[in-house]
Amino acid sequence: MPDTDDAARQDPILQALASDRPAVSFEFFPPKDDEGEAQLWRTIDDLAPLEPTFVSVTYGAGGTSQDRTVRITERIAREAPMPPVGHLTLVGQSRGEIETVLKQYVAAGVRHVLALRGDPAGGPRAPWEPHPDGMSHAIELVELVREVGGLAVGVAAFPEGHPDADGLDADADVLVAKARAGACFAISQLFFRADDYFGLVRRVRERGCGLPIVPGIMPILNLKQVARMAELSGADMPREVLDQIEPLADDPQAVRAKGIDLATQLCRDLIAGGAPGLHFMTLNRSPATREIFERLRADGVV
Repeated sequence: MPDTDDAARQDPILQALASDRPAVSFEFFPPKDDEGEAQLWRTIDDLAPLEPTFVSVTYGAGGTSQDRTVRITERIAREAPMPPVGHLTLVGQSRGEIETVLKQYVAAGVRHVLALRGDPAGGPRAPWEPHPDGMSHAIELVELVREVGGLAVGVAAFPEGHPDADGLDADADVLVAKARAGACFAISQLFFRADDYFGLVRRVRERGCGLPIVPGIMPILNLKQVARMAELSGADMPREVLDQIEPLADDPQAVRAKGIDLATQLCRDLIAGGAPGLHFMTLNRSPATREIFERLRADGVV
């Protein structure tokens, strides 16, 4: 674990990530309208009995939906039985505006943020264009969070390397630098091979950094949707996975069943290999996440 102050060492999320019992967390995306927000709250209510270590709410693509993200995160802090981690990106915001959001989070009782550069407004492959009064790198946001105070900060990790990184070693160097700047934990992008995650952990540990890295899990429930999200995040859809999913492409229920099987086995492998927890990207729906969780619980994995 990176050096933190005494308050951070008493943080319940960090304590959970350091315990022998795997932490479990859920990620939601900001709904586009009131109907979607109602669905999100139904999902939160449905997943609450699983007693997650935390939940998080992403920003929309290119920094959109940030107002709704902040509002929902604050409501979770007030009303939900699990702590929220508020996502925060640099996209389209000045340093002063980001500082205002951080102070707003603290005032609302939010105690954790995930500090991300974020994708450019033109899409993940578009050139990065910082706000004229903004910042360009997640490490700057980590430093600002620590400067504002009152928040423990997490960062993103990339088992297959960030698309803009000059190789896996350089990508590991960036993650270690964020830890040394004050990051307390990391959550990975989606991936499909346990070896990719363990390779990242090994590279970080070789650099003398004990940052807890929580693997991000997204079951394949819809092949086109997940393939698109993998492409945008720079993740690979491995041939060994496609060979099991593609023959079922004309049967949505069979795709869903196989996707849950694959995700469950990935989770088993990750926990067996020492991952500190599992972060489920729920797409604001609970049934698949609950099904995976119940299988893992029946196996004694979580």
